[in-house]
Amino acid sequence: MRSRIEQRFRGQTAAEGADASLASDGPAIASAVTRVAAVPPGLCLYAIGDIHGRRDLIERLIQQISEDAAQLPAGVKPQVVFLGDYIDRGLQSKDVIDYFINGDLERFDPVYLMGNHEEALLRFLNEATFGSQWTRYGGAETLYSYGLAPPNQRASLGSHEEMAAVRDAWMRVWNEFRVRLPAEHLTFFQSLRPYYSIGDYLFVHAGMRPGVNLAAQTTRDMLWIREEFLDDREPFPQMVVHGHTPIEAVHYDNRRIGLDTGAFLTGKLTAARLHGTHVAFLST
Repeated sequence: MRSRIEQRFRGQTAAEGADASLASDGPAIASAVTRVAAVPPGLCLYAIGDIHGRRDLIERLIQQISEDAAQLPAGVKPQVVFLGDYIDRGLQSKDVIDYFINGDLERFDPVYLMGNHEEALLRFLNEATFGSQWTRYGGAETLYSYGLAPPNQRASLGSHEEMAAVRDAWMRVWNEFRVRLPAEHLTFFQSLRPYYSIGDYLFVHAGMRPGVNLAAQTTRDMLWIREEFLDDREPFPQMVVHGHTPIEAVHYDNRRIGLDTGAFLTGKLTAARLHGTHVAFLST
């Protein structure tokens, strides 16, 4: 599974390379950024890309944000916006949610957006048969983090009896996961927002459907869209800040800021710092 993710990571990076000069230590600016976008006065926003089960990295990045926020002018409030995909692929998935709900981050008035991986967890809670699909893109690590092991799906290929045994095994995992998932975690997952709009910025997990106004956007597009959003050239009414598609370095142009730097694989978790009309980046 990890090798497939590595291949997709490299493929997406190469696709970005047609329009962007990628560097491992700074943002990839596709062209001169001439658009001026602003956050409301008295606010400094920190938007954080996909965490994917790396509590170690989010704690390090929050420490950087804390140090930066301590230097803000008097009267400026810091706020952290999380762009989704907190779980899956990394073995600290449960630990990330524990960190979110322990109260430490309330000083940042946090905004938590839904990612497609959180949507997948919620779907599994309602559909035991979705488990095998979920594990193909990272759900196994989340189950492990809650103390469960997914069934060996390859064992189901030998006979009808083996297929039935795997289905039964999934039912046991499904029932146990529903017991082991803390109520506070379920409440957290159910409370996630599809987007956050403030000032000249729109924060969303995956992106937006080009040519469609915000009120008509679908939640599925906000959580899953890729090429249709990434490859378009027309700016949206607001600057879109998103994660979902991993790249080597931050993508920043007149349409969007892409912040998924593949933390679970690279160890690089990235945040955009938005204050007034100024844009900067922090990274582990």
